[in-house]
Amino acid sequence: MENDDQHPSRPESPTEVLFEYAIDREDVKWLMGQLHAEADVNRHTVEYELQILKIISVGWSIAFHLENAAEKQPLLEAFWLQVQGYAQSLSQTTELMIGQDIDYFQTIRERLDVYLAAMSASSEKNDPAAVIGPAFAEKCGNADDLFTRMTGAKMFMSVVSRVKSYLGRAIAPPS
Repeated sequence: MENDDQHPSRPESPTEVLFEYAIDREDVKWLMGQLHAEADVNRHTVEYELQILKIISVGWSIAFHLENAAEKQPLLEAFWLQVQGYAQSLSQTTELMIGQDIDYFQTIRERLDVYLAAMSASSEKNDPAAVIGPAFAEKCGNADDLFTRMTGAKMFMSVVSRVKSYLGRAIAPPS
């Protein structure tokens, strides 16, 4: 989410920057490289779930950091429309490749509901990463795996921090 020096005359909207960051896979790959060898989970599942968690975390961070800002609702709507278009394209491509209809956007919505429910039900209101880690590990197939919990929590904390920093520069001082 840094300035693009290759296209200095083409300013990107906050929606574009945040969406591109949400679907970028570099930190997913990095976290997968850091996942402990003793993690008792399917690594393909973890990688798939990390990308979903990253997209969700960007959307959650926008809402959280712009809680009372006028820019919040338009930015959220534009971001989720971008995600929906991306998910639809990915779903269509997947259907062509494997012959099975998969609604990737529905999967994202379902995961968002899971994470929001976990945060709502938790007594850890001041530390959402402490809730996201276990919920992430459960979606990966082993709620008790500490390494997977830490991986999900790291993704969430990193995204929240980076979105806060970006919004502070691009939109308004975040909360």
